[in-house]
Amino acid sequence: MLKSMKILMLLGLVVGLQPASAALHVFACEPEWASLLHELAGDKAKVFTATTAHQDPHHIQARPSLIARIRRADLVVCSGAELEIGWLPVLLRKSGNRAIQPGRPGYFEAAKQVKRLEVPQHVDRAMGDIHAAGNPHIQTDPRRIARVARALTARLIAIDSSDAGAYKARGKAFVQRWGRAIEQWTTRARPLRGQRIVTQHRGWTYLFDWLGMEDAGELEPKPGVPPSAGHLAELKAQLASRPARMVIYAAYQNPRAARWLARETGIPAVELPFTVGGTAAAKDLFTLFDDTLARLLGALK
Repeated sequence: MLKSMKILMLLGLVVGLQPASAALHVFACEPEWASLLHELAGDKAKVFTATTAHQDPHHIQARPSLIARIRRADLVVCSGAELEIGWLPVLLRKSGNRAIQPGRPGYFEAAKQVKRLEVPQHVDRAMGDIHAAGNPHIQTDPRRIARVARALTARLIAIDSSDAGAYKARGKAFVQRWGRAIEQWTTRARPLRGQRIVTQHRGWTYLFDWLGMEDAGELEPKPGVPPSAGHLAELKAQLASRPARMVIYAAYQNPRAARWLARETGIPAVELPFTVGGTAAAKDLFTLFDDTLARLLGALK
């Protein structure tokens, strides 16, 4: 009897020394998806974010440090729709990691989970930085984030079935909280419906679709082409006959052109976070939209 008890104690000690199930290593291309992963996976995943809110996600260098990070990843989560076409394919190719290549379960594009806007009939280099798969900046519409959350929860379960229960519970809780927040934001944003807004880049198409705001022009003469003096003068003349309420730009963009137009026309120039971390207040997905609406509504006053 005593010998059996000693054996059981030893077995218990051995089991106790076994490491807990290893966390998933996730490579998130943009801060919004890193924030969503923290909501859906919690401590079940170690999330690395490849870019910050103060970087243009179109133009990132495929640095060796990023290659090292993606090489160890179990899952890659990016916007897709060609937003990262200038750097992500290089990382994937040099990673040597078969599990995260396009078409594999370890590769997830958020834009593929939703209906995309501005899908061109044809693409010509003369058109500027046009994405053949449609506008990739879906993170400015919380309704589309909800759809991504459901699809990403399912992908986490498929990759890490041992923690399926945790992912299901966290996914369900997030979608419920997010749904309530969308209702509150939509009600709060009613004064923005129908307002004419100038943008610096076509990064706000989905925000406009959600809130019913109208596009009054872009500071860029073509997508991805820096504002020029001639184009800004033309835009100023257009606004003289059809005024706008404000000009908005993302935290990562140079504000010089927006501020010039604001001085020349008398409309406010408004910096928006664009993604998590873009402003001090935008600490996660929920505060991202809280701060975005506060800035937009503040400009109406």
